[in-house]
Amino acid sequence: MSPEPLPPVAPEVLAEAVGQLTARLRKKLDAAVAECAGKALAGSGGSVEVRFGEDTLVILRPGPSGAVTEPGQAACSCLLAPRCLHRAAVLGAAPLADADTVPPADPAAPEPSEGTPPPVTAPVTASSVPVTTEEARPSPTPAQVDAAAGLWLAAAEALAAGVTAGGTVVQAELLRAAHSARLAGLPRAEAAALRVVRGLRTARERHRGQRLSDLTAAFRTLLAGAAALASGAAGAEVGTARRAYAEGGSLRVLGLCREPVLSATGYGGVTTHLLGPDGSLYTLSDVRPGGVSRAKGAGTASVALGGAVLDHAGLARGGLLIAGATVSADGRLGAGRGVRATPVRGADWSQEPVAAFFARPVREAVASSLDAAAAAPGDAGPALLGCDVEVLGAADDHLLARVLDGGPLVRLRVAHPHPELAHAENLRRIGGFPGVVLRVLGRPDPDRAATLRPLAVGPVPGASSSLRLPEEWRGHADLGYDRLQGDHFPRPEAGAAPGTPGPAGTDPLADAPLWRVRRLLETGVAGGRRAVAEAARGADRTALGVPLRRAGLAGAAELAEGLAAEADRRPRDSFGRLVDASPDAYARAWLASAVHLDAAERALVTASWS
Repeated sequence: MSPEPLPPVAPEVLAEAVGQLTARLRKKLDAAVAECAGKALAGSGGSVEVRFGEDTLVILRPGPSGAVTEPGQAACSCLLAPRCLHRAAVLGAAPLADADTVPPADPAAPEPSEGTPPPVTAPVTASSVPVTTEEARPSPTPAQVDAAAGLWLAAAEALAAGVTAGGTVVQAELLRAAHSARLAGLPRAEAAALRVVRGLRTARERHRGQRLSDLTAAFRTLLAGAAALASGAAGAEVGTARRAYAEGGSLRVLGLCREPVLSATGYGGVTTHLLGPDGSLYTLSDVRPGGVSRAKGAGTASVALGGAVLDHAGLARGGLLIAGATVSADGRLGAGRGVRATPVRGADWSQEPVAAFFARPVREAVASSLDAAAAAPGDAGPALLGCDVEVLGAADDHLLARVLDGGPLVRLRVAHPHPELAHAENLRRIGGFPGVVLRVLGRPDPDRAATLRPLAVGPVPGASSSLRLPEEWRGHADLGYDRLQGDHFPRPEAGAAPGTPGPAGTDPLADAPLWRVRRLLETGVAGGRRAVAEAARGADRTALGVPLRRAGLAGAAELAEGLAAEADRRPRDSFGRLVDASPDAYARAWLASAVHLDAAERALVTASWS
């Protein structure tokens, strides 16, 4: 029989199972979890079985949602059950279920059916719905403050342990604190904790797509949010358990482009980006199980909104007049029972109000996009950006282009690198026509200097050396779905020599010595407190701060040196014996340096667009 994948397990079920183990069994837990790999088999009645030896059998019976959400759904045949190592190991080997595995419906819509996808990795756009200001948010309740304090302590201990020592026991403590945060009404804090646990698991399993920088950012988000809530300060972000949809009345939206969506959990689909008459951005998504094949097919799937007779390809080049519209805070359109939608004629990118979206100064648009993404970490990526560029040519794994009318030199990188999507092929095709001018719609990369990841391109109005697209494409090509051909580009002039890209220009992010701080922070995430202390002892500590101060980054130098000193601090008890330091001060030093680094890098990225 072929192995069966283990069903997802609710975080609180795993935390309870680990909490019931004795100290002796906890030391054996990680080895037992690794032993479960490939041993799960399908049982009767939809159950999944894992056998340990000849006499011990663990059976998981998922509920209607497909996940193990109650302790009684996991049973073991050994005499120590349910406080046994076998049961905890199987639960620890299973993927984590998300409390919000389905996208919330608006109030008038029916409850999501089974199989609705979890949140996907594609960033969402900025919203037109007013966001509650910090001054208007109430202070956290005492219960929320207590839950946040517990979450801070668990996160600090996980950070001090790092990936190398952040096994199932450490993860379970973090999951227990995350569940307490959920019960206290802190869904955003819970989601941040789950991202950290998943990142720890991925790093320990050494998955191919694992990035230490992502886990570092997840720790920063979790610790910063928990610290703000635990302080009881007014304006601390609590979040909402389900995406709330507000009544938007009558709304007219025009299609901008389609974007393929892929998640790490096997879901795929499409997001269509829309523009309101006032320049506000909206999205309409269709994401379901199916991976890349689903993402490719969803580009022409029907739009499920108020009976509109349109597919996503038609909507991206058309528009909708929506009666009884419901809109979430992140700009997603709801599909409730009272929503009615009528297809309307779309607008070419050269027509208003779409043309005004591309006329915004690029540096102003980038700064607004990056600041909005930083204000809601984990919830939204940078908002869409539109600009006109001249392609200079290919360079390494990207294209060099210059924003027209004296704008900055930018790098165009693939938005979605999957080989079965059209992004990479289209970008290579564009790179073969240096000198072509394009109207580009994409997202600024928050981690790279002056880098844009294009989702769609179109001709620049009035330009002779621009794209020549089919009339049915309505003035733009969706790079994830449409495939550019040679006859879509202007013909090169007779006798013209092929152009070569100029110098890439300075990269303020790469030139700054902030990489030293980033390496120190990531060393702490990978190896824990001891790794930071050893790195500080192994070299002259001044070598960390001197280059930073020479570059005018005295604040970064002081915080990094403080982190190294705190990591190396070993207090003694009243008898003079060395004892382990509390993780609290170390976590605060690490967080201070991480927050400063994030702000400094964001400022440098924004400046690179000047």
